[in-house]
Amino acid sequence: MLLGALIDLGLPLEVLRAELQKMDLSGYELEAERQVRVGISGTRLHVRDLARAHPARHLADIRRLLEGSRLSPTVRAKSWAVLERLAHAEARVHNVPLEQVHFHEIGAVDTLVDVVGFVVGLEHLGVERVYASPVPLGSGFVQTEHGLLPVPAPATAALLAEVGAPIRPHPAQTEILTPTAAALLAELATFAQPAMRVRAVGYGFGEKEFPWPNAARAWLGEIEETLAQETVCLLECNLDNVTGEVLGYAMERLFAAGALDVWFTPVQMKKNRPGVVLSALARSEQADALAAVILRETPTLGVRRRPVERVVAGRRETSVETEWGTVRVKEKWLDGQRAAASPEYEDCVRIARERGVPLQDIYAVVLRSLEE
Repeated sequence: MLLGALIDLGLPLEVLRAELQKMDLSGYELEAERQVRVGISGTRLHVRDLARAHPARHLADIRRLLEGSRLSPTVRAKSWAVLERLAHAEARVHNVPLEQVHFHEIGAVDTLVDVVGFVVGLEHLGVERVYASPVPLGSGFVQTEHGLLPVPAPATAALLAEVGAPIRPHPAQTEILTPTAAALLAELATFAQPAMRVRAVGYGFGEKEFPWPNAARAWLGEIEETLAQETVCLLECNLDNVTGEVLGYAMERLFAAGALDVWFTPVQMKKNRPGVVLSALARSEQADALAAVILRETPTLGVRRRPVERVVAGRRETSVETEWGTVRVKEKWLDGQRAAASPEYEDCVRIARERGVPLQDIYAVVLRSLEE
């Protein structure tokens, strides 16, 4: 449905087919059909399985497939990030080591087509940032390779919880959000509605029929690259009876729950005790969930909260191809120009560990490539 919405926005099916052919992946066929549902016209994308039987793929197989492709560095990097996030969620849900997970759904051809195709669509349409509304969740049960599971599927729930995604109830007694879609949104989207100039609207229809349009709606538009103001929530508490290990873990859990920033400030507390102020920035809709994390993971009996205004520079994400692999880069933009850039720490650390290259050397190569 997400990919169908991009086709409805203007992604040519021929372009999608040509890009997907850059992977060593066969046994499927794409067909885009114009439909009208409840008076709304849109696109129904069919990914038809021709082979009916495909080789079992593990995460390492998927990585080799992407790295051996002729896809652009950005498409490879973002597709891998989505699929890796999905794999980690499946591993946690089934309580098995990552390398031992047998990817039933993840290794399926349609999942690879959906993920890589969506990222291809973003690149072709020139999309630099993705935003998402609160996601609807159905109810009931869904049949999977692992048996009958509750809706949302455990992997879907884990992915949403990982980023603190806002959700909303939905009357459908069926699966509305799949793990693949949850992984795409968790990895690529910010759950907020920006001020923008809308240029086009697309609808991607699903297979199921409801009394309402079963569609994912995508808006394509432009955001002014100026300083933006927004109101966020500052959460704080004073701690004088906590270990460094507990503080470190609390920070980890806050970031996992969607905190915008977390920091510690040393203070002098009552009875001359040295203490720490734990501070966290949260979006308003996530403040209650993050306050609950602080109460659960630290000894504090209460959390202070207050709204604060912040000014935000424009942000973009790009990638740089190095001799060791692809590294994502976060860019800061002011007045229509790049003001600063920071290599993605996790990408650099992964390369450093796998290739035995000093971390500072990887940073230097990435930044030099950007300058050139």
